Amino acid sequence: MKRFTIFLAAAVLLVSFIRVFAAVETFKIDPQHSYVLWHISHFGFSHPSGKWMVEGTLTLDRENPKLSKVNVTIDVAKIITGIPDLDEHLKGQLFFDVEKYPKATFVSNKVEVKSEKRAKVFGMLTVHGVSKVIALNVRLNKIGENPINNKLTVGFTGETQLKRSDFGISTLLPGLGDDVKINIELEAFKENKTEQ
Repeated sequence: MKRFTIFLAAAVLLVSFIRVFAAVETFKIDPQHSYVLWHISHFGFSHPSGKWMVEGTLTLDRENPKLSKVNVTIDVAKIITGIPDLDEHLKGQLFFDVEKYPKATFVSNKVEVKSEKRAKVFGMLTVHGVSKVIALNVRLNKIGENPINNKLTVGFTGETQLKRSDFGISTLLPGLGDDVKINIELEAFKENKTEQ
């Protein structure tokens, strides 16, 4: 009887471990459907924007969302404004200085769950050689099978606001705005459908 009790306890612990392990899923960020879009004041006359596509991974814990994590990389030189001359200008030393700082990264370290589909995600943003903690307001859009690739896919929308001077980019302040509004769209999928 004692052996059976020990075996039963071990089995319960194993099942609990498997459940915890299975609850954590790793997704690859889809660079074709994930981007960071920024807007900035141009001397008060307009609010032009630019875009970067993003790559990275998302670790999603559906049973305990506060344990979820995201790790994103941006190739800063691949900035898209729709104006080639402006793209080159922004890559230069006065702004992003991509030869010296070719990559930007965001690595989350905390998730505050606000509701079933909303959370605040905190993490370290590194741009232009400067690292600072920022917070993103994030909304879960959908989790399900993508009809295009038949892979389990998750989608999020996020937003935040930054000061570019905090990251050492101060050219043409204050005329060219310091506040930068950020919008994020992110899709990520599981590489192996059998992991669902």
